[in-house]
Amino acid sequence: MTHGYTTGAGTSPEPESGLESTPAYGIPQQRQQEPELAPESAPEPKKGKGAGGGGRDRYLDLLRTIALVRVVIYHLFGWAWLSVLFPSMGVMFALAGSLMARSLNRPALGVIRGRLRRLLPPLWAFGAVVLVMMFGMGWNPLKDPDMGGTWWGAAKILDYLVPFGAPPYPEHLGSESGLLESTWADQAAGPLWYLRAYLWFVIASPLLLWAFRRVPWATLLAPLALTAVVGTGLVTIPGETGNAVSDFAVYGGCWVLGFAHHEGVLKKVPRYLAVSGATLIMGFGLWWASGHLGPDGWDLNDIPLAQATWSFGIVVILLQYAPSWQQLPGRLAKWDKLVTLSNNRAVTIYLWHNLLIMATVPIIDQLYSLPFMESDGATAFLDKTDTFLMFLLIWPLIAVAILAFGWIEDIAAKRRPRLWPNGVGKGGSDGVGGGRSRRRD
Repeated sequence: MTHGYTTGAGTSPEPESGLESTPAYGIPQQRQQEPELAPESAPEPKKGKGAGGGGRDRYLDLLRTIALVRVVIYHLFGWAWLSVLFPSMGVMFALAGSLMARSLNRPALGVIRGRLRRLLPPLWAFGAVVLVMMFGMGWNPLKDPDMGGTWWGAAKILDYLVPFGAPPYPEHLGSESGLLESTWADQAAGPLWYLRAYLWFVIASPLLLWAFRRVPWATLLAPLALTAVVGTGLVTIPGETGNAVSDFAVYGGCWVLGFAHHEGVLKKVPRYLAVSGATLIMGFGLWWASGHLGPDGWDLNDIPLAQATWSFGIVVILLQYAPSWQQLPGRLAKWDKLVTLSNNRAVTIYLWHNLLIMATVPIIDQLYSLPFMESDGATAFLDKTDTFLMFLLIWPLIAVAILAFGWIEDIAAKRRPRLWPNGVGKGGSDGVGGGRSRRRD
């Protein structure tokens, strides 16, 4: 599928149009296939159905935090090997699927409505800022040839309200000499593909769970078979419809694995058999990737079938060996506040991180104007370390976004607004269990 993804700093981006352009300042081009976060920060049960127990499962919380951090680093540096080391999106969809299966013990319509209520307000805040910036810089949907130049085409802007489709944006806006490079809208809106995929998984979940409880293995493996059809070019579905179907197929297996985790099905499979099967599937994924390398080499985001099978196998192993942690053990305990904060603000972090990565550039540019940075040596040093400086700056900027917009997640979940919900003063959890239930959903 042709999403626009992030490549590493200093590499040539591959925007959705397929036309190559060189981003100003060396900003990585957003890869839409690699969103990595499930807007789910709601309570995750300690154990699945049949296992008993309730409360937070801090192991799953830890996985969600790792996925979030990994996605930020990937979009900043563009290291292809990260998609192999830890397939964040597959993990996030699996965690969201597990939570969805738990919630569907209640009437399905109410669960779907609750998910929409928690997901949409953070999107609206992000969309309002991005749209104001795009309109202020001269974008007119009625005159955008990519939107057909009609009122019907311009109506796609409603996907910023409910992302049934891909929210529109201009591929180029502004100038290369501006504060933000001309592809900033493309990069800022890139992560929104995840919300579309998550929304359709939520809507399909009552039917998927019904099918899983009757024919579990067929339901579990069907997305991999569908990926082999639509993700390999055997059948081509054009446009955003094709992207949506491909996303659904690639990550559908992980979503249903979340069902299997919650329902206790994975625990019924002997560990040696589950791990052996997962290893074979992962081996197939790497073999397929080796013969279908994309422009960024081993970046599995460019290889749908490899992404689907590798993510599926990794998720099986992570869930098969999942411990039951009500608290982070040992040395991991020192990360408890970060894990709690990131789970409470997963949607905010995911939505804003790409725009914030670009915001680091004009900040770093100010260093060049300092009197003691005027020498050639100092300028060369800044040129060589700019990506590292972006890495240092992105985290305080994310903290600012959490303070500025994170409380909207609380309002959406009908909780008391909190500025910095890291568990301090709340027995170490600060109501994480009252979170989304985001990714990222």
